[in-house]
Amino acid sequence: MTDLPHLAYGGDPARDEAELLRLQECSTEPIRTIGRIQSHGALFGVDEQTGLVVVASENVEHWLGRDLREAGSETLLWALRDGTAVDPVRAEFEGAVYDVIPHADTTPRLLELEPVVPGMDYVRTGVVGAIQRLAGVSDPDDLRRQAAREIKAITGYDRVMCYHFHDDGHGQVVADEREPDMESYFGLHFPASDIPVQARALYIEKRSRVIADTEDPGLALQTLLPADAPIDLGPTELRASSPHHLQFMRNMGQVSTVSFGIVVDDRLVGMFTCAHRSPRRIPVLLRRALEVLATHVATQLASAEQIRRLRRQLEVRERRTALTAPIYGRSDVGSVLMGGEPTVLDIVPADGALLRLDGAVTTVGVVPPPARLFAVVDELGPGRYLWEALPLEHPELAVEIPGVTGLLVVPLGGDGDALVFVRSEVAHTVDWLGEQTPANRDTPLSPRRSFSAWTESVTGRSLPWGEHAQDAFDLGEDIRAAIVARTQAELAELALRDALTGLHNRRFLDDRLDDLLQSSEKAVAVVFLDLDDFKLVNDTYGHEVGDGVLATIGRRLSGITRASDVAVRLGGDEFIIVCVDAGPAEAAAVAGRALGAITEPILVRDIEIRVKASAGVVAARRGSSPGELLDAADAAMYRAKRDGGGRVSV
Repeated sequence: MTDLPHLAYGGDPARDEAELLRLQECSTEPIRTIGRIQSHGALFGVDEQTGLVVVASENVEHWLGRDLREAGSETLLWALRDGTAVDPVRAEFEGAVYDVIPHADTTPRLLELEPVVPGMDYVRTGVVGAIQRLAGVSDPDDLRRQAAREIKAITGYDRVMCYHFHDDGHGQVVADEREPDMESYFGLHFPASDIPVQARALYIEKRSRVIADTEDPGLALQTLLPADAPIDLGPTELRASSPHHLQFMRNMGQVSTVSFGIVVDDRLVGMFTCAHRSPRRIPVLLRRALEVLATHVATQLASAEQIRRLRRQLEVRERRTALTAPIYGRSDVGSVLMGGEPTVLDIVPADGALLRLDGAVTTVGVVPPPARLFAVVDELGPGRYLWEALPLEHPELAVEIPGVTGLLVVPLGGDGDALVFVRSEVAHTVDWLGEQTPANRDTPLSPRRSFSAWTESVTGRSLPWGEHAQDAFDLGEDIRAAIVARTQAELAELALRDALTGLHNRRFLDDRLDDLLQSSEKAVAVVFLDLDDFKLVNDTYGHEVGDGVLATIGRRLSGITRASDVAVRLGGDEFIIVCVDAGPAEAAAVAGRALGAITEPILVRDIEIRVKASAGVVAARRGSSPGELLDAADAAMYRAKRDGGGRVSV
């Protein structure tokens, strides 16, 4: 599954305009207040003050103005009285058995009645086994396909598709389990107007949607309420559908559907849609169970994406570190970034890159004339810039640098210093769900007549920058930091730094302590810090997150130490602060600030982690060796741990 750039409308200006018209038309449809329900059920709206029916579907309109207590169904009244304590409630009403769905948070209070679906009372038990089987699937594409297969087996629908929504609004069929005689839609893209924004928003609020029969004319709602008080059917099961959507389904050969939203962080990222070629519906309890299955799939997808993102970030960080590390020495920055092994193109794939630093320009790969490109960059002014279709989006700039379709500008500070990546045009072939031309619609606002696969070539664009854009901006930050750090005396030797935290390392500590202890001019004290139960962080969240915690602690220790102090990562989760011109009291104060900084919540990859530490403080005595001083501080730290941890032992 591949994210393609801005393909919701295919890049054709006329189709773009027609698609925008369709989206605008969709946004004005009163799909929440449509005023009709599907004919297989019934709906009541009850006034909470009087207990009278003030809204009724036309098949039960004889109850308008009456009290439902007259129905003589205690179960029905219990559902109305107790809201959503149990959803649904099985009740008899007017000689038939219904699943009753109460809505406690509506005004008036809505009560839906769905006839029981014969023979399907226990089908939902299969969902438990499906969830258990899916729990071990870690690959996102396999997870979607296997989930679609499980849902088809459970529901008995002719086809079950899984949609994935791309960032630009368009979607793609990423799983398609179907009967053998049905055409495959797997891998096909569809425009955003097929499932517009307001329809997607309903799946955040209500995770499933049933359409039992596309030929159903529906039942109108009769009401005693004022004409300017339409009934919001957004949370209901029986809400009728837009006529445009019903025609869309009929054109696809779908007579009935049931869909389940895949929601991650209150964002609809996909959907399972079951479609059948004849009228069909499944009971509400089975729908609830499948909503749970869809939620499990969403959770697994989110976890898989987070793991992928963490691994990728770590890999890219390691490559950035390897690339920028020589800058901390005396190497020429342009030669390091553009002429070494690796280069900036190993961080951000592109046709070429240009670096302007202190007025000097170096390049790598295939690039336009530097003077012309930087004339465009200077015209843009300071800041970050990113384009993937420069000739389409900014033709006035494209004519100055012909051949450049993708442009990514990373500022590196003042005086016009910048790193610029360029990409040429790459034609994309896109397989669409139905021909995306006016010839396949009766009118620009009509649904497509045919949904057979249609292939289109999209030109005028480069490959999308995607995550590489952030890689480029992060690389810019690293380059700036390295250049600044190189000018500072304490970073003259990169070998004396801990790569993870940026603090001094054990080698530097040994040399520095030896120098200080041989001099009798200033008092010296050592703070030995050790994180309490840090192994639990690594065991729970993994070493990548643990490294993030250590890196954050390293930055915090640098922030709380005095100008004369030296913060060191001794190794693992052990840190040392060498306090110069300080006695035990001053060093204990530094240790207290360090413990306070460490205990502040740490956010790594959207995970909030809390750790604490123990500290041992020892003042150097005349004649002490570095080893003796560190051993004494270590012993003091362990006394703090034995006393309960999270404290200072002097």
